[in-house]
Amino acid sequence: MKLKSQLKSVFVQPLSCMTLSIITAIGISSSVLAVTGISVHSPEQSVERQPQKLAQLSNTDTPERSQLLQQANALYNQGDLTGAEDNLRKFIKKSPEDPFAHFQLGNVLFRQNKSEEAISSYREAIRLQPKYGIAYNAIGMVYASQSRWEEAITEYQKALEINPNYGEALTNFALALWQTNKRDEALSSLEKALNIFKAQNRGEKVKQVERILREIKTGDQPSLS
Repeated sequence: MKLKSQLKSVFVQPLSCMTLSIITAIGISSSVLAVTGISVHSPEQSVERQPQKLAQLSNTDTPERSQLLQQANALYNQGDLTGAEDNLRKFIKKSPEDPFAHFQLGNVLFRQNKSEEAISSYREAIRLQPKYGIAYNAIGMVYASQSRWEEAITEYQKALEINPNYGEALTNFALALWQTNKRDEALSSLEKALNIFKAQNRGEKVKQVERILREIKTGDQPSLS
């Protein structure tokens, strides 16, 4: 299965797709992992072909904050991950209590294969905002990229304790369960994710989860393309 290598190509979807209580946090560029969310549910090429952003500006942003976030977004889209990281670190230096900035830094670090640093950034986001389910999901994806399946499962469970209807976390959870030979539990989690995506009218994700279910039920390894 190509899950390990694919999980390393993670980026975050536009913040317009993200909330702390709903599910769109992270995504993967492949068709299966675009469902699963980090992610870290969002990829180099999101399923909806939406423009990628590391952060979204708000009406309360100061000019300096807005500039740093805009620069980080621009650098990321140019492929300059080091520059994006530097801008986020500058922002964090000025606003160390901003959980979203730590979360986004984690995503940039993950894209640079700095797994332990990424986890530390996600943990800091959680320290600042304990109910940050998308950060738990992101940590799970880092562990999954290292085939540390039991640790990944633990993190996905934490995300689901915060929001039981977190579709990406349910899908990630299912894939990790499948990797640990817990087929029935994996199928149950995928069915729940499917129903959630249907209720949210998220057609692309419905198709993707349906395909994963078909492959698991027929005894195939879920492919990522």
